[in-house]
Amino acid sequence: MTSATHATWRHELGDFLRRRRESIAPAEVGLPPGGRRRTPGLRRDEVAELANMSAVYYERLEQGRGPQPSATMLSSLAQALRLSTDERDHLYRLTGQTAPVAPEPAGYVDPSLFAVLNAAAYTAPGFIADELGTVVAQNALNVALFGEFLTRPGWAGNVVWLWFTSPEWRLTLDPEDQHDQTSRAYVADLRAVAGRRDAEPRAAALVAELRSVSRRFAELWDEHQVSVLHCATKRVVHEQVGRLDLDCTVTLSPLSRQRMLLLHPVPGTPAAERLARLVTSLGLTPAGR
Repeated sequence: MTSATHATWRHELGDFLRRRRESIAPAEVGLPPGGRRRTPGLRRDEVAELANMSAVYYERLEQGRGPQPSATMLSSLAQALRLSTDERDHLYRLTGQTAPVAPEPAGYVDPSLFAVLNAAAYTAPGFIADELGTVVAQNALNVALFGEFLTRPGWAGNVVWLWFTSPEWRLTLDPEDQHDQTSRAYVADLRAVAGRRDAEPRAAALVAELRSVSRRFAELWDEHQVSVLHCATKRVVHEQVGRLDLDCTVTLSPLSRQRMLLLHPVPGTPAAERLARLVTSLGLTPAGR
């Protein structure tokens, strides 16, 4: 980091802390509103006390003179200043750090992704999964092609787990000559997710269990490749309508970190017509969760 860059983040951090401090009324944090105040909002010593740090340390941060704060200090400041999720993430970025991933409540489904998933219920099979690959929602066509994921126990509803533990599932999605490419994509993405989640127990548990049951996963994991998830064209064979050639699109949500995977008919193939036949024959209706 150059001295100019170092000075910039110090200045930006100090300005951000000061403006957030001045925007908070004492009553918002349980302090009495009385007393003469030269500026609106909280005093520096009040923020320091709320963040469980010395007033001198906080003053130096706000004046752009302090050391780079630790993740623990940033967490305390975010709570003391009542920062929103976006503001908290910005606070971490100002110091070159990544904010920890906030856990999502059980059963949560990103509403914006879910609206798109259901809008494509008649034309594009799709699902929503959390960062680790556990499916949290499917539309009707996806259930018709691949079965119900949400009721499966343990890791059985996780697409990464299924890929590395079920040869039948791999052959359902990809021709055999594409298996290595898909395996590498899954592992590299899981590496990136595990890095963002640091020591989050669920991520560590999935990696440990995959290593114990799949030698190929363990080999790829040890290569330490990292990349954002991408997927290639899929070839799905359905017993009723035959072969479906489907392009794959992954959409990431910046709000929840969930991702939606939609499969679209490849132009010039009979996939669209065959999906339409499947919809009619099964009497599919707009999907619920």
